[in-house]
Amino acid sequence: MKQSEYLRYDAVALADLIRRGSVTAKDVREAAISRAETVNSTLNGICQPQFIQAREQVAPEGATFSGVPFLLKDLGQEQAGEPCTFGSRAFRNYRPGQDSEFVRRCRQGGLVFIGRTATPEFGLKAVTESQLWGPTRNPWNTELTPGGSSGGSGASVAAGVVPMAGANDGGGSIRIPAAYNGLFGLKPSRGRVSAGPQMAEFWTGASSDHVVTRTVRDSAAMLDLLAGPAPGDPFDIAPPPDSYSALMQRPPGRLRIGMFTASPYGTEVDRHCTDAVEAAARTLENLGHRVELAKPEFDGAEMAKCYMGLYFGEVSALMQKASQEMAAKTADFELDTRLIGLLGKTLPLPDYVRMRQRWNEFGRALGMFFQGYDLYLCPTTGQMPARIGQLNTPAHLQLASRLMLLLKAGRLVHLSGQVDELALESLARTPFTQLANLTGTPAMSVPLYWTSEGLPVGVQFGARHGAEDVLLQLAAQLEEADPWFAQYERTEQVSRTGL
Repeated sequence: MKQSEYLRYDAVALADLIRRGSVTAKDVREAAISRAETVNSTLNGICQPQFIQAREQVAPEGATFSGVPFLLKDLGQEQAGEPCTFGSRAFRNYRPGQDSEFVRRCRQGGLVFIGRTATPEFGLKAVTESQLWGPTRNPWNTELTPGGSSGGSGASVAAGVVPMAGANDGGGSIRIPAAYNGLFGLKPSRGRVSAGPQMAEFWTGASSDHVVTRTVRDSAAMLDLLAGPAPGDPFDIAPPPDSYSALMQRPPGRLRIGMFTASPYGTEVDRHCTDAVEAAARTLENLGHRVELAKPEFDGAEMAKCYMGLYFGEVSALMQKASQEMAAKTADFELDTRLIGLLGKTLPLPDYVRMRQRWNEFGRALGMFFQGYDLYLCPTTGQMPARIGQLNTPAHLQLASRLMLLLKAGRLVHLSGQVDELALESLARTPFTQLANLTGTPAMSVPLYWTSEGLPVGVQFGARHGAEDVLLQLAAQLEEADPWFAQYERTEQVSRTGL
């Protein structure tokens, strides 16, 4: 199978070709490996190739995706015996003893793992530029970031290495790379996809595993494969009335959609991002939906603060795990990570608990919004993708951070109120995604808009808890009305020009 032919198919189509004997699983696998070898030296999306293992993996016959190549994110999504670095030098020798539930179900579904994708250290940034693996680049413009933290997956799928790749989302890490790479990205509801067996919930329920894809039906089929509890999960979310693959083919009916474009944090929003939302609103109205200016009412600054409290606590705990179990040294962590870890260690436990309790306020506000609307529509990101290296910590702030670490001044920072400023600055480029994480509700980024320079811009839709079927139905309708798959033909130039 030639690369040019391979690029024309999504995962569902490739599986069908293999099932009917039109191509062999070997041909498809080798096309994916060839594509990876063509583009990865430039994009750096795959941090750990597994080409040898892929050639030895035997996919179960008759499975949903039997023989379809796939990439796992190198953050969670653990494979027994294979390195899983979390994008950190501290975890470079970590080899899990068992598959995660995500990986186990992917294996059962017949997916063939050809590698693991790059992520920032601990998935902490909306850019994928770790010191361990170096920067990952956007296939639409290699001077730009593909976003994070699932940036390696986003870049690899957009460039046609695989039709879909593993991703997870604790603050936008599925939806942000989807927006920056022109992909479809659905973050499922809390509890829809098991975090087991290593965890009960990722990031106390803020994070969910799923995929980034080029088509809606691939995402739906993967949700069918991944959804459902594993033994010992904390709760069992109600299943849909039918498979997502079947439900997405049904019309969503006439939806009432609340639209907003202002950042919940009061930060600046790029005109391309608002233009994308306004264009999407016009398409929705042409499809018969009712779009009104409306937004959930909550304190954005408090949400940013509560989200950063989660950030601090999770980083501090993961650093402690690396130190205790992997004998990691202080120098094994990046400077920004060490500073965040310090802020986590010095955040008083009652303050952390109170922040966690306040998630309820955002959930109630969103619940009130859904009393009058089926969905919300807003930008996926507040800014266009940054240039590679643009968001590196400036030298003077690095010096200040080192001084804070030396003086162990984390508690003083909390008392000074600088943490509130840090929260808004950290989330300014991506202010629209955290709401779905803290409330546990599903949300998706849909690639409906491209700038005159040829860069994709995602728009975001959010729904009430458990309503992935409504999102997928609307996404399928939008995909039919305004198809985007042909856009990926432009990334085929990667193989001809080397970017």
